[in-house]
Amino acid sequence: MANFTSVKIRMPDMPLMPILVPSRICIYPKDVQNITGRKERAARKLISDIRKKLGKLKSEFVTVQEFCKHTGLKEEEVFQFLIH
Repeated sequence: MANFTSVKIRMPDMPLMPILVPSRICIYPKDVQNITGRKERAARKLISDIRKKLGKLKSEFVTVQEFCKHTGLKEEEVFQFLIH
């Protein structure tokens, strides 16, 4: 199960409403290392390959969802390995 943080939002004319949001949605090379056991360089290359496949710029992030779609891993499993 994904890690969620409770956040309270205020809507006009409504009381504060708590909602659950994922702790984070971006994946970093250190996360890839922890998930796959790859070395840092291989982890950076995997993220770079995903960016290229998706047509993203170097400055754009890769999301956990995009990583999972590319690798075939389940999001619930990946969220367990994310470093906070």
